[in-house]
Amino acid sequence: MLINIRLYSQQLTEPTFDTPKEIVSWMGAIQAQNYNMAKWAISIRLKHVTDNIIEKAFQQGEILRMHILRPTWHFIIAEDIHWMLKLSAQRIKSANESFGKNLEITEKLYTKCNRLIEKHLTGNNHLTKQEIGDILKKENIKTDIPRLNRFLIRAETEKIICSGINKGNKQTYALLNERVSPAKEITKDEALAKLANKYFQSHSPATLEDFTWWSGLSVTEARQAIDYINSSLLKEQLDNQKEIFIHESYSNKNLPQKNILHFLPSFDEYLISYKDRSEVLNEKYRAMAFNNYGTFYPVILYNGKISGNWKLLRNKSGITIKTSFFEKTTSINQHLIENAEKRYKQFIDSFSTT
Repeated sequence: MLINIRLYSQQLTEPTFDTPKEIVSWMGAIQAQNYNMAKWAISIRLKHVTDNIIEKAFQQGEILRMHILRPTWHFIIAEDIHWMLKLSAQRIKSANESFGKNLEITEKLYTKCNRLIEKHLTGNNHLTKQEIGDILKKENIKTDIPRLNRFLIRAETEKIICSGINKGNKQTYALLNERVSPAKEITKDEALAKLANKYFQSHSPATLEDFTWWSGLSVTEARQAIDYINSSLLKEQLDNQKEIFIHESYSNKNLPQKNILHFLPSFDEYLISYKDRSEVLNEKYRAMAFNNYGTFYPVILYNGKISGNWKLLRNKSGITIKTSFFEKTTSINQHLIENAEKRYKQFIDSFSTT
């Protein structure tokens, strides 16, 4: 029953949305280190959408890609940037400074870079990472990749930049105040409640530890956020005595088990957004799904369980998809595999025409 709710809340069975903006808003944030894989994460959660539609939403600024929540890339909708940064900017800033502690970057240098970046992006002048690096170099600022990353993430946390319009296959940065409309200011408590509601409506069932991991909040903040929406949550006790929360919107839903198979992208929310993944992934196959360094691989989701891996292969005759299942004796309807392959190939075909 819990797995059925998770599949439904994550829009992996009976998807209810039509547009990229709707699903990104519903999920709160979709982890997006790999840009193309993250677009696939959006696509499989919608009724029907091509890469072109997702690209259009990104180009128009309906969905953006930046460091938010945990200090990593996420897709979010433009309307959520300001209040999410209220919750996570200082934490990302601190992590960024920690990563750059041996790079000889001072507060004075951060300020100088912020001013230069803002000056050269003004007037909807969207620039690539390399172009921004070249600008800083002309000012005699050392910009190897580690240092440039630090400068750009700092500018994100201070609400100076966000993702811009792609130039070919290269992503750009733009001024946040030119790309995103001003937002009504809300309090931190209101932002905590909003984040908790987004998470539990789209990731139920989940524990406090899951929400803390996904959000990057402190345990104290995460508890406060859950308390703010307590009346909207149902509670159950797991075998390990942990308390698990289910959004009230699933209390009266009839969610029968269905045969469902998806090719999940790397870093997919179904796996990465929970601290405890034992409910959907057998521990003995853990290394096949992700490693100790935080890299998550493309996996096969079958009836709520992570059951194998998939890989796209390109050759002179075209593209093929190689699948391998953890359990060699597993009997899976070949029709489900063929449908998953067909859907991904259609997505790749639409991607190639952008």
